[in-house]
Amino acid sequence: QVQLVESGGGLVQAGDSLRLSCAASGRTFSNYGMGWFRRAPGKEREFVATISQSGGYTYVLDSVKGRFTISRDNAKNTVYLQMNSLEPEDTAVYYCASARDGSVNTAWYEYDYWGQGTQVTVSS
Repeated sequence: QVQLVESGGGLVQAGDSLRLSCAASGRTFSNYGMGWFRRAPGKEREFVATISQSGGYTYVLDSVKGRFTISRDNAKNTVYLQMNSLEPEDTAVYYCASARDGSVNTAWYEYDYWGQGTQVTVSS
């Protein structure tokens, strides 16, 4: 059974940084792409960032480009989302997800396992 457990969320002020972590178990982590999504209050789930199985390819949402970085440590079965210069608009529940294959994926239906989410709140 695949499990994804996010951590690192919290309440911060605008301009601060947070690093989210997602620990995976239950299948060979290095075989699969990973992604981060978020859902803000009253809005639909939104793609944030994705990384290929080896970490060689990444892609992030335009609105977070230059501020957010996705990375992974296959030895630790963990994917990270480094978030800098946070803005109130980044407030959301952030979810990590494991893809159906090893490539970068931006659509939610390309992922078959999801974490429970971690809350990020950015005050102005």
